[in-house]
Amino acid sequence: METLKRSAKDLLGLKLTRAQLQAFENYALELTAWNQHTNLTTILDPQDILVKHFLDSLSCLPAINRRHNPKRALRVVDVGSGAGFPGLPLAIMRPDIQLTLVDATEKKCAFLRHMVAELGLITARVLHRRAENLGWDREHRGHYDWAIARAVARLPVLLEYLLPLTRSDGRCLAQKSEGARTEIQAAGRALAVLGGEVENVLSVELPGIAEPRHLIVIKKVAATPDGYPRRAGVPVKRPLR
Repeated sequence: METLKRSAKDLLGLKLTRAQLQAFENYALELTAWNQHTNLTTILDPQDILVKHFLDSLSCLPAINRRHNPKRALRVVDVGSGAGFPGLPLAIMRPDIQLTLVDATEKKCAFLRHMVAELGLITARVLHRRAENLGWDREHRGHYDWAIARAVARLPVLLEYLLPLTRSDGRCLAQKSEGARTEIQAAGRALAVLGGEVENVLSVELPGIAEPRHLIVIKKVAATPDGYPRRAGVPVKRPLR
């Protein structure tokens, strides 16, 4: 955990408490144990978990903190959460976040529910849903301050998942590796149709990782039109180009 503590402070300006470090240690142990019977991740080396899962997830927090008004609750949806990245690490650091973790695979949702209980995240919930269907649910459409995702789909597809869930003047955050600029260029029509614009692209250097990570921050500048997201499976088959 020393690598996580030191790197979070040096790279991201985040100070982890003893309780937070213990939470991450418990998370790593549970992730490894569950992965013996449930396919959650191919990253199992303890040091890689700290860097490629935990620190990578925490890299989103400075961008979120810069935009957050502390006088109101922060509503975040993590789409395609899988084993909980980046949502759960963010909630460990910011227990005030009203976090919704969404995944289409029930086995992964079972792990997420277990971790929410294990970590005592009383403001977090887990939904076994497809993103396209969630975007039409009145409880969720246009509801969130931040819609975030890591390694779920290419940007034109991902925007059709995230922007319908984001409130007016809210933000989407897409974690990407190499090719982020190319994906942004390919997402021009999706941004125009769905009501978003690229606000910032932040680069993050992680220790021991050759290629920098990129955080694409998208501001919602107009309402997403009726008809989007399209029905389940269509955004992947026919991306907006």
